[in-house]
Amino acid sequence: MKTPDADGFLAEQLLRLTRRLQRIQRRQLEPVGITPAQSRLLRTLVHYETPPRMADLAQRLEVVPRAVTTTVDGLEAADMVRRAPDPTNRRVIRIELTDKGRAALRELRSARRAAAEEILSPLDKEQRAQLTVLLNALFELPRTPEC
Repeated sequence: MKTPDADGFLAEQLLRLTRRLQRIQRRQLEPVGITPAQSRLLRTLVHYETPPRMADLAQRLEVVPRAVTTTVDGLEAADMVRRAPDPTNRRVIRIELTDKGRAALRELRSARRAAAEEILSPLDKEQRAQLTVLLNALFELPRTPEC
């Protein structure tokens, strides 16, 4: 007699939820006119006290520097960020948020809240609190070294 693969089912459910989140996120970002990667970069920029270098962004986003360059190119074309020379080192370029980028961030926050509400609407307050605890437990796992 076969036993159900509970872990496999859970993994499939998580993947389905991830895909659903991505669809909702794309739909919410469409009016803002940016991609999920651009949204993530904008949200990351606000956590720096001084404008970061592209290498700093790549490290924080855990992507290769080329991916940051492409994302910054798109945001710069949309006038949401600008490349600015470092005042103390001419060889360094910093990435600054523009006023249009700040406005886009306000729209993004609203869109993210709407997306979260859409996903979480079936859950009551207690279930949401339980989900928060469970997700935090998954994110707090120590990282395993990459081979």
